Amino acid sequence: MRADRLVSLVLLLRQRGRLTAETLARELEVSTRTVLRDIEALSAAGVPVYAERGRHGGFALLPGFRTDLAGLNHDEALALLTAGSGRGELVFGLGSALASAMRKVVDALPAGHRATASDAAQRFLVDPQTDLLSRRLVTDEIPGATMGEVRRAVLAGHKLRIHYAATGRAPQWRTVDPVGLVTVRDRAYLLATRSGEDRTYRLSRVLAAEELPEPALRPDRVDLDRIWRERSARFLAGGDHLTVLLRVEPARREELLDAALAVRAEAPDADGRLRLEVTFQDTRHAEWALWQLGTDAEALSPPSLRTALRERATAMADRYRDPP
Repeated sequence: MRADRLVSLVLLLRQRGRLTAETLARELEVSTRTVLRDIEALSAAGVPVYAERGRHGGFALLPGFRTDLAGLNHDEALALLTAGSGRGELVFGLGSALASAMRKVVDALPAGHRATASDAAQRFLVDPQTDLLSRRLVTDEIPGATMGEVRRAVLAGHKLRIHYAATGRAPQWRTVDPVGLVTVRDRAYLLATRSGEDRTYRLSRVLAAEELPEPALRPDRVDLDRIWRERSARFLAGGDHLTVLLRVEPARREELLDAALAVRAEAPDADGRLRLEVTFQDTRHAEWALWQLGTDAEALSPPSLRTALRERATAMADRYRDPP
C-alpha cells in the first residue's frame, strides 16, 4: 500500500510540478504528517525531491527525473483516461485506486503525447450526474468499509458474512460464497451462492460485511456475463411480474426504462411512437410509472391497467373540475 502511495506521490510531482504538503495529502487521502514521512523515504531512496521554502513553496523533483513505467500509445492512453472519467469506480469503492492508475497512465506516455492525451480526454464525458432533463442520476451509496470487505472476499475466494436488509424484511446475517460483482446503471450487485443456491444481493442493502478465512465453494473460472444473463432471465420469468404492452414517445423512452424492470420487445410504431413490451413489478408499479409519463405513454394491455389509469385520470379531473 505504501509503495503505491510513494509512486503516486512521485507522479503527482512529475505531472504538476511544485506542490505543498497539504495538496499532496488531499490528493493521496492521507495526513500531511504521512506525506512528510513519505518525502523523507523518497529522499533516502535516491529520488531527487527537494523542498522550497516561502509563501509559494512546496515540494518538487529535480528537472529531468522520470520514473520507469511501461509506455502506452496515444489511443490506448486516451481509452483508459476516458473510461476513468465515468462514475463506475464509485460503485466498487475504487476511486482512489483509479486516480492513482490514471496518474501512472499519463506518466507512461512519451513526452510529446502526454499533454495531448490529457487534453483530449477532457473532450469526452462519460455518464454525467444529470441528464438533459436535469434529472439527477443516483448511484448506490455503499460504505467504504463494507465495500472493502466484500471486494476482498470476492478476489480472495473466501466466504463472506453479510448483514443484509432484503426489501420488506428485517436485516439478517447470512454467510455466502461470493462469485463476483456486477454493476448495472450505477447499481452494484454481489453474485453469490448460499447453501448451493444462486443468490443476488444488492450491495446498497448490505449493512455490514465480514470476510471469513474459510475458502468459498465456487469454480476456479467464472463467466459473469453468462451468469448475469441467466439470473436475469430467471428473475423475469418468476414471481408475479406484470408484462405491459404500451406506446411511448421516443423522448420519454429512457425515463420509462428507468422505472421498468426490463424491456422484452421494442419496435417503432406507425405514428412515430415506440411500441414496447415492458415488465413491471406489479400492477401498482406499472400504474405509477405510466402516470409519470402523462399522455406521452399509453398502455395497450392488459385491460386492467388501462382501467386503473382511466379511473385515476377521472378522479383527478373531478378534483379540478370546479374552482376552489
